[in-house]
Amino acid sequence: MTDQKQRVVVPRVKLGNHGFEVSKLGLGCMVLSGVYNAPLPEEAGISIIKEAFERGITFFDTADVYGPHTNEVLVGKALKQLPREKLQLATKFGIVLQNTDYRGASIKGNPEYVRACCEASLKRLDVQYIDLYYQHRIDTSVPIEETMGELRKLVEEGKIKYIGLSEASPDTIKRAHAVHPITAVQMEWALWTRDIEEEIIPLCRELGIAVVAYSPLGRGFFGGKAVVESLPSETSLKNHPRFTEENIEKNKVFYTRTEKLAEKYGCTSAQLALAWVLNQGDDAVPIPGTTKIKHLVDNIEALRIKLTKDELKEISDAVPVDEVAGDRSFNFKQTFKFADTPLPKTA
Repeated sequence: MTDQKQRVVVPRVKLGNHGFEVSKLGLGCMVLSGVYNAPLPEEAGISIIKEAFERGITFFDTADVYGPHTNEVLVGKALKQLPREKLQLATKFGIVLQNTDYRGASIKGNPEYVRACCEASLKRLDVQYIDLYYQHRIDTSVPIEETMGELRKLVEEGKIKYIGLSEASPDTIKRAHAVHPITAVQMEWALWTRDIEEEIIPLCRELGIAVVAYSPLGRGFFGGKAVVESLPSETSLKNHPRFTEENIEKNKVFYTRTEKLAEKYGCTSAQLALAWVLNQGDDAVPIPGTTKIKHLVDNIEALRIKLTKDELKEISDAVPVDEVAGDRSFNFKQTFKFADTPLPKTA
């Protein structure tokens, strides 16, 4: 894919039912500060964000835990060079690192912590408001009504515009939505991760909640990471259940199948995997991350690929999820399947 052809126009879609609009493809900014690779130099990270905007991406995703904290600072510096009124900025709170290892993280969602995190993120991002503020993981010791009550106050104060949840259970989503409308639920959704399709997707569509898909390329797997390209020496993916030496050998077959299908569609394996998510509906907005302009352009080009229901099924069938080796998360106990919260205490 080259720039010699006409550039893809990135469409805009409604995120939820309350007037919030974003670009159909977002940019996950986490990788600019490391985790899966060495952190980029600040100017290189800023240049990727600016290039994404120039190409039509206006929806940028970060979190206080990325870095930690340094990613929000980087994103804030980049967005200062762009028109704020044309941007949609999402960040998150709720994960507390014990050290640099994400597997040792704890979760907090009490009201005082929610407010302190929001104030700190506003300062690091150097903005007056956050467009979409997610609870990054659900604190199962705090009733979701208490967390949402504080988030609702932050909306009323103009510090955040819309509220999101990430890795929330169906019960938690319903109870949260009853306190204040949830605009988006951020979930892992990719060819090899489809556990949200049975309950979460139908519930979100019933309630008018959009789904923001993180890791839509399987943390780079469908781009060839650990299959064609070796893993970087500093990457945390070496400890990811699906990228262990034993499991990656079993999972390579899914990349091979996707690569063969991609030839049929005239694209790369990564583009086909991303197009699979993009074609799930207007209420599905993937936020792939990248550290390379070339991959950013390739991801945007995936918007050209239009898939029918039969084609979506053909692609899905190439990656039977019950045959994928390894859990989808470092911390599977912190995914939506374990994210119910206690009921609030009655007076």
